[in-house]
Amino acid sequence: MTDALGGATQTMGGSYSSGGSSQKSASGGSLTTGGATTSGVGGVASIGGTPSTGGSKQAASGGTATGGKPSTGGSQSATGGVVAVITGGNASTGGDASSGGSKPATGGATTGSSSSTGGSKPTGGAATGGSKATGGAVATGGMAGTGGSSAQLGCTSSDATYKLVWSDEFSGAAGAAVDSSKWTYDVGGNGWGNNELEYYTTGNANAAMDGNGNLAITAKSQSMNGMNYTSARLKTLGVASWTYGRIEARIKIPKGQGLWPAFWLLGTDINSNPWPACGEIDVFENIGKEPNIIHGSIHGPGYSGASGPTAQTSLSAPVGDAFHVFAIEWEQTTIRWYVDGTLYSTKTQSSIPAGATWVYSHPFFILLNVAVGGGWPGNPDSTTTFPQQMLVDYVRVCQH
Repeated sequence: MTDALGGATQTMGGSYSSGGSSQKSASGGSLTTGGATTSGVGGVASIGGTPSTGGSKQAASGGTATGGKPSTGGSQSATGGVVAVITGGNASTGGDASSGGSKPATGGATTGSSSSTGGSKPTGGAATGGSKATGGAVATGGMAGTGGSSAQLGCTSSDATYKLVWSDEFSGAAGAAVDSSKWTYDVGGNGWGNNELEYYTTGNANAAMDGNGNLAITAKSQSMNGMNYTSARLKTLGVASWTYGRIEARIKIPKGQGLWPAFWLLGTDINSNPWPACGEIDVFENIGKEPNIIHGSIHGPGYSGASGPTAQTSLSAPVGDAFHVFAIEWEQTTIRWYVDGTLYSTKTQSSIPAGATWVYSHPFFILLNVAVGGGWPGNPDSTTTFPQQMLVDYVRVCQH
């Protein structure tokens, strides 16, 4: 999301947005269409509709942007553009990878003892010899490996040189708040620069463990401090940040008009170097009126809002029907976007305007949130039901 695109951010005790909304254009983006990349310009509208104008996340302090998040030149065609499902195996027999935060096991069913208590991991148990994956990178698609413990989990990259450096597996008891050594909160209901309708809370009111190995971020139809909805926005600012690596999360998003879930990053210097100069990387965003579409973007000085290099891809079924692994692989001059192990976008220094500065060579922090309403997604309507949850199975950071 952004304070740049789709949402603003705010530091502990102070806002780093100043009411400036921004926007994101689908122009210049590409998507994976049956494995081939096609231009985002002049395409046929994707399933679920093209992005509407009207907003994005919120600009950080000092940074304003104009307009909405139009899909300049047309969005891409979903024809044949089904994102490939994770390779490497199906969920274990009886285990539904989309329910309760279960994790598919490599190569299909596995044998052995069941996974940790309370989790709905694949029936038949975790992979032989232990839970989840061994060591560094896991087989493509994030399947569970053999012989490992949860402390040895890796990222779902085919590049085995990636090693886990940070993670949260959200294995706490039902109702427990997030680990304060890993997460802090953005709090408030100022519209976040996008005329959003939610009030972000702290503690476990809108963000808590579900007892099945997931973090549940819950958007509720609930009045608080002048806003009509409540939700949560978590961040690692002040407790953890990274420069380069593979950053991924396995998430099942909510569904419904006016909902806006996101997994994204902002530069840690946002308070001294306001957005967009601090930089922003949107690992994924979805808006409810585009149920099959995923957006991934970057924003920086001179290329934020509608000028921010962006791409989108369309799945064959609504994104919220199942868990998906959303990831970036971030290097000094290149950022790549993946869904379920399938690459759908690559941005480099050549993707930004001539003379603009590539601002992705310093530490960034992670954000997770569910916004309600705003200029880009539009507001909830009579078809939207509450409460709505974004389930996060894990967040992992791997580096070489």
